[in-house]
Amino acid sequence: MHYTVYLRLVLLTAGTLLPFFWMVVILGHRRQRNFERIFFFLCLALVFFFGASLLALNAQLYYTTIPPSLAVFTWTVLCLGLWFVPSLLVHLHVEYGQIRGLLRAGVPKGIWLGVAYLPALLLLPRLYSALRLRAGFDLVLPSNSLGRAFQIWLVSGLLVSAAWQWRFVTAAPDKEQKSFHDSVRFELAWVAVWILALHFGFSRLRSFSDQNAAIVTTMVACFALAPLAALIRNVQQFNFLQIGRQQNLVYAVSTTFLALLYLSFVRRISQWMEPYLPPEATAALLLFLPVVFFEPLQRLMKRVLRRTAQTEVDRAQRLMGPIQEAARLGNLERLSGFIEKWIGEQLQLAEVKLVLDGADEAAASHQAGEEIFAIRQSGHAIGTLRVKAHGAMLSGETVAALEFLCEQLPGALDLCRLIEEKLGLERELAEREKLALVGQMAASISHNLKNPLGSMKTILQVQLENPELPESIRGETKMVLEEIGRLSTKLNQLLKFSRPAVRGGSGTVSCDLAAVVEEVAGMLSHEAERRGLKLQTNVCGSRAKVAVSAEALNDIVSNLVVNALEATPRGGLVTVSAAQEDGRCSVRVEDDGPGIPAALHEKILQPFFTTKSQGTGLGLAIVARRVAEFGGKVNWESPVKDGHGTRFQVTLPLKEMTT
Repeated sequence: MHYTVYLRLVLLTAGTLLPFFWMVVILGHRRQRNFERIFFFLCLALVFFFGASLLALNAQLYYTTIPPSLAVFTWTVLCLGLWFVPSLLVHLHVEYGQIRGLLRAGVPKGIWLGVAYLPALLLLPRLYSALRLRAGFDLVLPSNSLGRAFQIWLVSGLLVSAAWQWRFVTAAPDKEQKSFHDSVRFELAWVAVWILALHFGFSRLRSFSDQNAAIVTTMVACFALAPLAALIRNVQQFNFLQIGRQQNLVYAVSTTFLALLYLSFVRRISQWMEPYLPPEATAALLLFLPVVFFEPLQRLMKRVLRRTAQTEVDRAQRLMGPIQEAARLGNLERLSGFIEKWIGEQLQLAEVKLVLDGADEAAASHQAGEEIFAIRQSGHAIGTLRVKAHGAMLSGETVAALEFLCEQLPGALDLCRLIEEKLGLERELAEREKLALVGQMAASISHNLKNPLGSMKTILQVQLENPELPESIRGETKMVLEEIGRLSTKLNQLLKFSRPAVRGGSGTVSCDLAAVVEEVAGMLSHEAERRGLKLQTNVCGSRAKVAVSAEALNDIVSNLVVNALEATPRGGLVTVSAAQEDGRCSVRVEDDGPGIPAALHEKILQPFFTTKSQGTGLGLAIVARRVAEFGGKVNWESPVKDGHGTRFQVTLPLKEMTT
């Protein structure tokens, strides 16, 4: 055979394997983006084109006359592959332009897809005519059979793609991507020019020989594959298209395809050397030839692996820096969210979930495609890091980075917990100091104001009993008495807040929950009627005993109900309910008022915070303190429904039954 035939065989084999390589990578990567899907089908079309050309060349070598069925099959696959190349090429650039945010608002994506596929649809009759051929196939330039219009569309698709590459060059974020897009732009434009020259000057080229024409067309077609080869380097070194994080996939597929190419090379050389050596002897020599390169390859791989390992360790250490900074803020919940977001962004993972011991079962449940890394401290598991890759699996270096991070995370988590505890103690100390100040102030007020107010009240009450008191003065005296009563009420509220509850011995304090709720509702029913409100009571279940003193429970319920009455407009409804559930008792107070603004959600339980002109800001603070003293919990929700209403729920422990 002439050397040009071997050259064509090598070029067509490379042209078949290179797009097939990317098909395998995309299938292994499994990223759910339209870009990867269109890229897969473009590679499939190229595999059809080059594979069918390779099959036709091999058939010409092994058969004197190609069997008609094989010729028809080869021609059909060749035409179908070539037919979809320009449409898929334009569509691929549109999808990448959308990823990069380069689609203009005035030109919807649908218009670009019409530009990509409408010519192929309009020219379908020409494809149908070409596929009906049963003889006279032009396997060197099949576009001649597809017609001049298709040739124009093929060149136009290449030029449109080159124009897109120019836009990618101007918008490239770094020098590497700019260089890649610039080279692809040049290669697409060069192929378009050569196709124009071949189509319009092919008759002159034929005057040399059909063999030379076949070589030129094959080289032009293979030159179009240069971007696919350059893409391997960009993916490997610069993580282009976010495939580089699956380097184990790229390494595995590359090794497999290099082995296939070498085996194909061995077979071709064996045939070429057949006049001089038996094919088996040539194949044996070439198969054992790589043994000579094992030692240099081992040294090379040692340096590569060491450099890769060091790079990943350095990257993992850099990842821990911001995590340590976030840990110093002393908020474990925010730290967990930051760890998930930060690791996901830096390692380019589809999903990251940090599950610490004590998390609910839903968070700890294992999902399909999720890989779990244990977080251990002193040999004990304290949590897990659950990750999902964009592709089929995590690469080896990503696994190494995650394992290193899991070794470092316990320190950051401990630091966060310690700082969180310290901040909590500081807040508690500040609260205690504030309460101590309030207690001193309350004692001072009690000493200086309570007795004088009592004396004033007594004198005024005596005056009211005097029948000779004028009516005008009697009315003013009643008003002063009401104001003194109001001052006494606020003074008592202040004293209640500053005075801790008397709990007694363990298990000795208790009261009837339903009785206290009904008592408070009865006392405040007149206030509800005066305000034009409906106060509804709902006590379910048995009359449970709660481990709370009656005085403290009265403080809790009365403050919640008074707050609800004051917040509800005339004609509204306030509901007080009590129930026993899950071994604890709960009291709910719900109103249909305007609700609590979102900006005040974190302040309503703070002492002295109020939005009322006549309020002290101690009602809800007393509730929170009394509930905490007896080991209970306060939850609240606002708005409840339709943007209105507030619901407070107090959960209290049951009194332990003794036998």
